[in-house]
Amino acid sequence: MQVELSGNTQHISQKENHIILKTPQAEARVWVYSPTIIRVNISKHFNTTDHSFAVIQSPEGNLRYDESADELSIYTGELELRITKAPLRFNFYTPDGILLSGDDERFGTVWQGESVTNYRRMFKGERFIGLGEKTGNLDRRGSSYINWNTDAVDYHAKSDPLYKTFPFFVGLHSGLTYGFFLDNTHRSYFDFGASTDHSMYWLGADGGDMNYYFFGAQGVAEIIKDYTWLTGRMEMPPLWSLGYQQCRWSYMSAGELLDIARNFRKCNIPADVLYCDIDYMDGYKIFTWDKKTFPDPKGLIDELKAMGFRLVTIVDPGIKIEEGYKQYDEGVANDYFATYPNGEKYIGEVWPGRCHFPNFYDAKVRDWWGKSFSALTEPGVAGFWNDMNEPAAWGQNIPNMVKFGEHYMPEVRNAYGMQMSRGTYKGTKHLLQGQRPFVLTRAAYAGIQRYSAVWTGDNTANDAHMLLGCRLVNSLGITGVAFTGVDIGGFSGNPTPELMVRWNSLGVYTPMFRNHAMIDTAMREPWRWGKQNEKIIKKDIEQRYKLLPYIYSSFYQSHQTGLPINRTLAIQYPFDEIVYEHIYQNQFMFGDNILVAPVASTERAIKVYMPPGEWYRLSTDKKINGGKEVKAEALLTDLPVFVKAGAIIPMQSVVQNTNETGDGVLQLHIWNGKQATSFTYYEDDGVSYDYEQGSYYKREISFDPRKKQVVLSVVEGRFESRFSKVRFVWHGFEKMKDKVVELLRDEMVIAF
Repeated sequence: MQVELSGNTQHISQKENHIILKTPQAEARVWVYSPTIIRVNISKHFNTTDHSFAVIQSPEGNLRYDESADELSIYTGELELRITKAPLRFNFYTPDGILLSGDDERFGTVWQGESVTNYRRMFKGERFIGLGEKTGNLDRRGSSYINWNTDAVDYHAKSDPLYKTFPFFVGLHSGLTYGFFLDNTHRSYFDFGASTDHSMYWLGADGGDMNYYFFGAQGVAEIIKDYTWLTGRMEMPPLWSLGYQQCRWSYMSAGELLDIARNFRKCNIPADVLYCDIDYMDGYKIFTWDKKTFPDPKGLIDELKAMGFRLVTIVDPGIKIEEGYKQYDEGVANDYFATYPNGEKYIGEVWPGRCHFPNFYDAKVRDWWGKSFSALTEPGVAGFWNDMNEPAAWGQNIPNMVKFGEHYMPEVRNAYGMQMSRGTYKGTKHLLQGQRPFVLTRAAYAGIQRYSAVWTGDNTANDAHMLLGCRLVNSLGITGVAFTGVDIGGFSGNPTPELMVRWNSLGVYTPMFRNHAMIDTAMREPWRWGKQNEKIIKKDIEQRYKLLPYIYSSFYQSHQTGLPINRTLAIQYPFDEIVYEHIYQNQFMFGDNILVAPVASTERAIKVYMPPGEWYRLSTDKKINGGKEVKAEALLTDLPVFVKAGAIIPMQSVVQNTNETGDGVLQLHIWNGKQATSFTYYEDDGVSYDYEQGSYYKREISFDPRKKQVVLSVVEGRFESRFSKVRFVWHGFEKMKDKVVELLRDEMVIAF
């Protein structure tokens, strides 16, 4: 197959807000989106519609450049792009002229047939983090990956590809950071020196353009902020979705589901969410209920609501071929389904049998799909679980010639799950009339955070998967997806009691806390593991509910900045070599102030890396000096969790579900430290969009050890807090007693 390089520049022009550079082989276009974001598109056949599933921002209109005989330079004040004319190469520099990243001088961008590849310089010691849901090490250097959304049944600790595509990573070298987003939905490839003797790295796709966004901000957190500004940030989730979620394939009847709910309340184990997997449907037909096993959906959901539960139901994209079935008849009548090139409707087999698949790339189809959820929302379903949307069909390989409107499968497969979630989100948001929907998806593409939470698919009940799940969630956070989770306990196989207990304790510190299991596996509810283990599991679930004020405030931070809830230590300490070591790469920050050290269920002690500063063991208040490795006890009753000195962590008393008001006391836990610190506390009603019109409660809480005071700023927003009192709980202070005072909206100054 002939290799074509991008060649030498023959013509340069400026059109509206971008520059065009033409070579005999290709055309390159350059836009500036912000002082730290520059887009480059190199194409043999540039599509003037220039559509992106991910990007929601528009470029700036004031692009300026300088030109010499050999080079063209774009300077934004915070980033410089130098474009070499002959041959055409793109190199990005800091404002003071230090090279951040650039094309390999020999090859640059190359075509082989329709495939396009960009070869890039690799620096000595350069590290790479990101790519979302990818197995392997935190540092991607020396590894290669494929993006091709796949129903990865029984995936293992080195499987690739998995369910989602996030072609975004952060490069780290020489004390510098940069970000790179390849916005291309074809099957794509990333090889970080694995096959090139570490002399260069390369990335590319089977088709489409070499269309990328380069991020020049310094600091991983700043790059994540820029990336999520470009691709969107999550809305505030429903508060109830942050509670404990109990799921199974399947609770087979309304009676069984109600028994599970009653048992939670009988055992006084907090929980907010129950799920219906595929068996609630009539013959697995989407938007139907089995009239024998779920004869009265509204009655069921009303009874669950009375116990403080919300119901989430699964939906798959496959529409059963059956005349008289509403969604089938409507889809056929309106040409809503994928076809072969001759117009014949594509048929694939999934749970209902022979199925058609909606063309979610068409706005009319998404609108129709969204309206169909009335069959679920009218009885009171509050959450919508999008599964099998890679799209999955038995045999996996949907033919490449299958068309979704004007798009062939290879061009858009990686965005199918995202567009299904988009239709689900917009439709249910409208149907719920001001209430926030909870949407969960298995398949996704960059930008999914605008529409849905995600989970890491069908994992397995073993320690390796539990620890891999931490890395997957942390890596998804780098790519802008904050609301993430794993199947606690492992989807397939049967966990040991010790594994179930340990995994549940990690679930406390996972954005989405969902216990889920496969059909024909052991039942997984908290009371199934013996009285002693039930006691431990209950204690940890209660800890989750105590932490909800901190967790909800952390979600607000993510809503505002894009920073994830679970943060690999590489976000805050990107050039600390130790955080990349194999035994420490699973560690993460949970919000601003909590450090979690995952540990296998078979271990009772673990080496933990404590970053620089002072820390406290959460369970004992034992003070630890950081900047070193320590040995930590890791009993099943006490996961190694640590708190930063100076931390402010708002908590509450235990409630059985988020509908309960509790005792009305906000607990402000403060750990002694040498530095002044602050925390942004946030509340709203947790269910509506009223916060967008100012109905929220936000205040800055500051700790100043020099002045010996804690200050709560004047409240911003018109929402009235659910708390009427505040209890100050002191950690690491000598002879300090808890203090309870009335919670006022004015500034409050508390001396200590």
